[in-house]
Amino acid sequence: MAAAAFATVLVTAPGASAEANPPGCPKEYFCAYSGENQTGQLVVKSAGNWTGNVAFRSAFNNGVRFPGADHVDVTYTVDGGTETACLHYNPGPGAYKANAVAGTHIVKVVWRGEC
Repeated sequence: MAAAAFATVLVTAPGASAEANPPGCPKEYFCAYSGENQTGQLVVKSAGNWTGNVAFRSAFNNGVRFPGADHVDVTYTVDGGTETACLHYNPGPGAYKANAVAGTHIVKVVWRGEC
C-alpha cells in the first residue's frame, strides 16, 4: 500500500525552537537522504521546485516562514503507486520531516502555501 510507504514522523517542537539543520541541509532548503532520520547520502537538496527520480529513505523541509511558499508537496512512488505528502517547514507545527520505506523514490518537490 503506497500510502503507508511515507511514514510521517510527527514532531512537536516547543514554541518557535527549530530543530538543528540536518547534515548538508541549510535553512531555506528541502532535503532528502538515502538513510532514515536524515542519515546517509544527501540525494536531493533544493531551494526551489525539483523533479527527478531518486531512491530515498527520509526527507526534511528546512524552509523558513514565507507565506505562500514555505511548505512542500513531496511526490513519491512505491510499489507502482504515486502519492503526495505535504511537509510544513521546520519547526512546525505539523510534520516537517518523514521516513520512507525501502524502494520509495522521490519524483517531485513543489513549494507551496499551507498544507
